[in-house]
Amino acid sequence: MAKLYFSYSAMNAGKSTLLLQASYNYQERGMRTMLFTAAHYAENGVGRITSRLGVSAQAELYRENDKLFERIAAAHATSPLSCVFFDEAQFLTKDQVWELGRVADRLNIPVMCFGLRTDFQGKLFPGSSELLAIADSLREIRTICHCGAKATMVVRRDPEGHALTEGDQVAIEKSAYVSLCRKHWEEETGRISPGGFQAF
Repeated sequence: MAKLYFSYSAMNAGKSTLLLQASYNYQERGMRTMLFTAAHYAENGVGRITSRLGVSAQAELYRENDKLFERIAAAHATSPLSCVFFDEAQFLTKDQVWELGRVADRLNIPVMCFGLRTDFQGKLFPGSSELLAIADSLREIRTICHCGAKATMVVRRDPEGHALTEGDQVAIEKSAYVSLCRKHWEEETGRISPGGFQAF
């Protein structure tokens, strides 16, 4: 039986690199893969998954109203798919996550999703929340805070370098995000003072 996989992390943990490597492994053995990325990251209307190491591959774009099961089933009918990959899976809707579950259950195609778990306010993205609830396999991809501890949170900074605590959940400016451990995220966002006392 195929499975629905979710690999999650904070920013800059190498999710896209792992996705591209896994897809390459299938293709190297003559198998066909299908890659998707969120339309937020379209470059001149074209989807592309790019790792910080400079490796990249063209990808299908998905939007919140797309019927993903239908798109994947149509592609599979044309030429059999061995695996489907989703980058930036945090932007999937809850219904789309269930559609991907059906791709695994009914089409018997493995679906590997890679994305962030939480936003800059420490809240789960809708797509990540549903993937954490129904995926068959969960994997945390680790990265580190500047202190050397495991980074589990993301802070969004303004141009002056101050941590933002309000705003839209989605802002496509990767340079504005920094991965931090929980302790330093609380300090930067003002939830707690550096001395360890609750900030009021």
